[in-house]
Amino acid sequence: MDNHTTFTKPQTLFTKNRLNDSDDDEEEECDVEVWEMLSKSFIQVQSVLDQNRVLINQVNENHQSKIADNLTKNVALIREINTNISKVLSIYSDLSLNFSTIVHQRRAAMISCKRSVDDKA
Repeated sequence: MDNHTTFTKPQTLFTKNRLNDSDDDEEEECDVEVWEMLSKSFIQVQSVLDQNRVLINQVNENHQSKIADNLTKNVALIREINTNISKVLSIYSDLSLNFSTIVHQRRAAMISCKRSVDDKA
């Protein structure tokens, strides 16, 4: 398995009707912000999953050794694995909430902007 994860930035995360150049700049700024949030979260998750891979390998080695002391150590290792799983869940939960908030803000801004344009017409 590759230990290096590469993320490539999409052209845009959302599409909308373009009103002027300043809207383009604001959208690009928001896209960068969203992309950075996604990347940061995925990197954090990957780091925790990598830690779990090491811990799981250690648990397997301890189990295969059948040495009482090593088997006892597995209790703490398994607790750490469970704690890490909770961290991953928390990161994904925060990511979902943040992404949802940004999407709702973008929709509200688009609706407001559209109303403003319609009012001028």
